[in-house]
Amino acid sequence: MVAGAYNIPKGTSCFRGRGDDAHFICEERHTIGVADGVGGWGIMDIDPGEYARQLMANSLEAILMEPEGKVDLERVLNQAYSKTKVKGASTACILTLIDNCLHVANLGDSGFLLIRKEEIYKSEIQEHYFNRPFQLGQFSDTPDLAEIFPVDVKAGDMLIVGTDGLFDNMFERQIRDIARLGAEVGLYPEQVAWAIAEHAYHNSMKKKVYTPFMKAAKNSGRVFSGGKPDDITVMVAYIVDA
Repeated sequence: MVAGAYNIPKGTSCFRGRGDDAHFICEERHTIGVADGVGGWGIMDIDPGEYARQLMANSLEAILMEPEGKVDLERVLNQAYSKTKVKGASTACILTLIDNCLHVANLGDSGFLLIRKEEIYKSEIQEHYFNRPFQLGQFSDTPDLAEIFPVDVKAGDMLIVGTDGLFDNMFERQIRDIARLGAEVGLYPEQVAWAIAEHAYHNSMKKKVYTPFMKAAKNSGRVFSGGKPDDITVMVAYIVDA
């Protein structure tokens, strides 16, 4: 797994200069992860991104303590959750590659696409209701609600991992087309991540563009037009022969 990432934070306030998202890349263990802090905590003068940053840092620490050649994501997520003591809440999506199998732990509305030629597999969103995703936190959901599952992969596959700032503003086929073009012309994963994130950002700022968030709002009986401004984190990973 050869991975790179790009982040575009929303806003420039004292909290949001770094944004609410967090991520990590652990090349040693072929593991990547992303988290999206819940912005509502900012109303209480609490940095919404701090929980996400600590959760990802604690996840990475737990991963490095796992036995060689094995990463138990259920154990990792539980350990990271138990060690994250700051106020706040966050989604989480962690993926690890072991042999030819991708192991996933996902909670909330961050997630991933697996792209194989024309095919696209997308992880499912977990939410209590529209725009209220599952989220880890002391006063929120717990790791036992995370979906833990394997996905078979092979050389040539691409992974696009992101927060809802990506998936609310770009449809799967749009992400696939940019990712495939980038790979075909030999771009590095972080360059492809940048291209996708920039496209999502431009969509998020438009009022006259049809977006997944607009579609989901309509399906839930709400009126919303255009893109949804948000923190955007995109991670791209190429699955290659060892």
